[in-house]
Amino acid sequence: MERLAPTPSAVPWFVWTSLASVTCILGGVYWDISWHMSIGRDTFWTPAHLLIQAGGVLGGGSGAWQILATTFRPASPARAVSVRVWGFRGPLGAFFAAWGAATMLVSAPFDNWWHSAYGLDVKILSPPHVVLTLGILGVANGGVLQIAAALGRSAGGATAALRRALLVVAGEVLVLAMIATLEFTFRSNLHNASAYRAVGIVAPLVMLAFARPSEHRWAATIVAGTYMAVMIVGVWLFACLPAEPKLGPVYQPITHYVPLQFPVLVIAPAVVLDIVRRRLERWPRIARAALLGPLFVAVLVAVEWPFASFQMSDAARTWVFGTAYHPYFMHPDWPEPSYRFFRDGSSLGVGLAIAAVLSAAASYLGLVLGDAIAKVRR
Repeated sequence: MERLAPTPSAVPWFVWTSLASVTCILGGVYWDISWHMSIGRDTFWTPAHLLIQAGGVLGGGSGAWQILATTFRPASPARAVSVRVWGFRGPLGAFFAAWGAATMLVSAPFDNWWHSAYGLDVKILSPPHVVLTLGILGVANGGVLQIAAALGRSAGGATAALRRALLVVAGEVLVLAMIATLEFTFRSNLHNASAYRAVGIVAPLVMLAFARPSEHRWAATIVAGTYMAVMIVGVWLFACLPAEPKLGPVYQPITHYVPLQFPVLVIAPAVVLDIVRRRLERWPRIARAALLGPLFVAVLVAVEWPFASFQMSDAARTWVFGTAYHPYFMHPDWPEPSYRFFRDGSSLGVGLAIAAVLSAAASYLGLVLGDAIAKVRR
């Protein structure tokens, strides 16, 4: 276990397993949602489910190995950078990853029972999916903590590589977080405040939480760019893969996988966050959050509102933006396939003001988490 040395001069092996684990989970989650929109059949043994669980097993297995090796090898150098939990010793991130993987595995029979009892999911965050999401968060956060701890102790050439690894996994975490908001960010909802409230809570929190430990000037931009790239490639790639519905009623003709929608343009407010936050380093944390949160929402509305209008136009119905792809179960009269915005009846001004306040609170939490992650050494 020499690679677990307290001051790594090379990238430790568990950094690569953490990255691979989160990547497998992300790919499986995207594939699973596309599977539901395109094919409809659902069992535990779908390839998408297996890819998700493989990611959990990889991350959890890596964490469990580190815990057992550190606990039962008194001479292990990892003991100097470990924590003690219920008599076991190991890196803090390893415990998170092992717990998350166990939770993911528990969610599988729960999900099967749920489908047997209630049929197909009508919501992304059904109870078994909530359990699965908690497990995924455990594995992802475990990977983050392990990379952050190695970065905090690193020396030499490993530091730059570990910073890149941290930003990559941060981008993948943002993708997973944004996927959780899909029910609020459909194109037809992008002229309602609820969409900007959901994104304003999730995106600044993730971006700011990783900006501080990465110490990169353009950290938020890189994280947002990773999210944009993954989602755009998903639109282009999945539309090339053949698929057909196995359940009815079928309202939309499907010959290929239906990808998730074109990403929300969080790259624009991310660039602004990176420019502004560097100028506010001497400000109190609460003052920084009070400015960054509303600023994020304002920039997002300024770019996404007109872009949403464009997406509803004939010009966007190409393979580039993928707005002509609709799940097989969408009735032609619904807002999405009829290319019209859904109006929820709430006050837009009040809703955006609430979004700004909540985004400020999320920004504050992101700054707190960022300072905490930067201090992780175990």
